[in-house]
Amino acid sequence: MGLVEGKRAAIFGVANRRSIAWAIAQSLSREGASLALMYEGPRIERMVRECADQIPGTEMIQVNVQDEAQIEAAYKRLDEMWGRVDIVVHSIAFAPAEELKGRFIETSQDGFKKALDISAYSLIPVTRNAIPLMKDGGSVITMTYIASQRVFPSYNVMGVAKAALESIVRYLAADLGETNIRVNAISAGPIPTLAAKGVSGFTGFARTFVEHAPLHRQMTAAEVGDTAVYLASDLSRAVTGDILYVDQGYHVLGI
Repeated sequence: MGLVEGKRAAIFGVANRRSIAWAIAQSLSREGASLALMYEGPRIERMVRECADQIPGTEMIQVNVQDEAQIEAAYKRLDEMWGRVDIVVHSIAFAPAEELKGRFIETSQDGFKKALDISAYSLIPVTRNAIPLMKDGGSVITMTYIASQRVFPSYNVMGVAKAALESIVRYLAADLGETNIRVNAISAGPIPTLAAKGVSGFTGFARTFVEHAPLHRQMTAAEVGDTAVYLASDLSRAVTGDILYVDQGYHVLGI
């Protein structure tokens, strides 16, 4: 019997087969969860469908997390399909490309607002609208990065967004503990997703990461997926408001 057998998981942020969200979806499915992949729009629908088709019974729901009415409609559909949700995965981050190069001091107001809205604030309505369906409690999991704590060249406003996201995790965990809804984040090491490759300097850091990280090996998305299974399962029933580092130990270093 799988670690999340019979649970229902709504996964926000699958864009293609290289998405961390897709790796999480695969791990959850392997351990017995039913899946609904929540995707941003028609631009990526074909790639998301290629993922969904690999796991029979996987649902797809289009939702723009900047529009709370769409979030509400997505959960209404999940209610009609399943009657409950046990797991929510929030793997969403975005900043305009021009904000991810050059100096942080050049960050525009519009770029700052968009990055914080999509990458951090969206966790709040995504969680808030899940509460009525998490009737027996549940697990909310989001994705962060060590640039929330340290300066990484060109990560710029996304580092600020991740810092805000981690704070939101703590506040949501405090709010929702009495309902047995746990909220945690995974801070992953560098994984070559399409989004990551849009950050200037990512490729160079990914190479030096293996040299410096204590385990001296490249990250895989599957390692993040398996950690998400732990956070979604009863094995982590006393864990909430936490940031779990899945980065080959890189976060312990002073370099």
